[in-house]
Amino acid sequence: MKDSMINHNQAEHNLLIRNALDIDFLNKQTKKLIKRNVDFCDLYLQCTTSESWMLDEGIIKSGSFAINQGIGVRAICGEKSFLSYSNAMNPKSISSLIDNLFIETSNPHHPYLAKREQDQCLNLYTFNNSITAFHSTEKTNILKNIDSQARTRQFVTNVIASLSMEHDEICIVRSDERFANDIRPLIHLSITIIINNGQKIEKGYSGLGGRYLLSELNQNKLDVHIEKAYQQALLKCEAVAGPSGQMPVVLGNGWAGVILHEAVGHGLEGDFNRKGSSAFSNKIGTQVANSNVTVIDEGCIANRRGSLNIDDEGNVTQKNVLIENGILKGYMFDELNARLMNTKSTGNGRRESFASNTIPRMTNTYMLGGNYTHEEIIASIDNGLYAESFEGGQVDITSGQFVFNANTAWVIKNGKLSHPVKGCALVGNGPECLKYVSMVGNNLELDSGIGVCGKDGQSVPVGVGQPTIRIDSGLVVGGGNA
Repeated sequence: MKDSMINHNQAEHNLLIRNALDIDFLNKQTKKLIKRNVDFCDLYLQCTTSESWMLDEGIIKSGSFAINQGIGVRAICGEKSFLSYSNAMNPKSISSLIDNLFIETSNPHHPYLAKREQDQCLNLYTFNNSITAFHSTEKTNILKNIDSQARTRQFVTNVIASLSMEHDEICIVRSDERFANDIRPLIHLSITIIINNGQKIEKGYSGLGGRYLLSELNQNKLDVHIEKAYQQALLKCEAVAGPSGQMPVVLGNGWAGVILHEAVGHGLEGDFNRKGSSAFSNKIGTQVANSNVTVIDEGCIANRRGSLNIDDEGNVTQKNVLIENGILKGYMFDELNARLMNTKSTGNGRRESFASNTIPRMTNTYMLGGNYTHEEIIASIDNGLYAESFEGGQVDITSGQFVFNANTAWVIKNGKLSHPVKGCALVGNGPECLKYVSMVGNNLELDSGIGVCGKDGQSVPVGVGQPTIRIDSGLVVGGGNA
């Protein structure tokens, strides 16, 4: 709890005291909105410091530093949210925001749930600041070290590496007089290696990140991701056009969970299900997947990219079981959609910044492990595809249809990886694919901390993960060979 108090004191000092604000003044502002016949309102104060560096062609090509601060004022009437925001955080500007916020008073109301007790603060990550704790030379040396280490490998012609850091401080003042704040560190490192073997020019990528200090990027971690990017580039040089048609597909562990996130996770967010626009709407308690499938969204894993001590409405994040042994157990909720469905927030209310509305979003979403080894799953396939990782994709929430491009993939022949392939797209239906998950591996792994989720024009950091899984049917592979 000592760290929690440091967190509270520091965030409150930087966001309130420095701007001549106090809790009493802010509570009075929320009361002014409540008198205008709204169901609920909150004030979201934020200051985000960010810094980034980029290396290309052996030199530091760019660096940037920025501070973005402001306040968002949100009022909820029925199923509608009304938002106004400003970069100025002083009593006069806040009072003006409150007085001039447009509210559609004719909007039908919905009774608000009884006041919720203040949650106990979590301590999932450091509250220290990598931006100020480390000199710029230390930061750029990380990138130079990556460049020099990568260039010791054969065929490497260029290395592109970037490092970004954020230090985000927030305070939330609610009309039910709950007050919450958090300090959220975030770092992200990406490595791209370009090789030329005399016949092909290819590139490989790897990255890592999380809510920890820059000192966590030790040499061992850097070496692992340098080698991963290099091996991916080498593999692409060997890859041939992929197969086409419907066939059994094995999805790798870790980052391959991005398919689970997109094709299934979004369909389990509360707003889509309240509106009946999700393929999972009105299916609580029914069998939606094979009995060996259990899907979790967990925002309270220490140091993870998608983790939060509190969500952006001040509710402590938690472990939410979405699908258990194939049975749909629940959805992910912010307060608005939870209230309209007569339930409670699951700690999934998130917003990109003070200038954005809160909506239900995933945190760290993953599938639990099973009983099979990775090798046993590969050996079970006579003719199929093994997709280890993915890049861009699209999903339709209403139908569940998705398409994803495999970044690294192999043809499986007679229970063994035959040869690498490229140009493979996986087309399928998320809810349908879950029904055909016949084997689940015992090698659950979360991604390395690179996920970014987009929804309604907002981007937030997330985590994904899964074990190796076999999907027997429901996936069509689109490749270069008919």
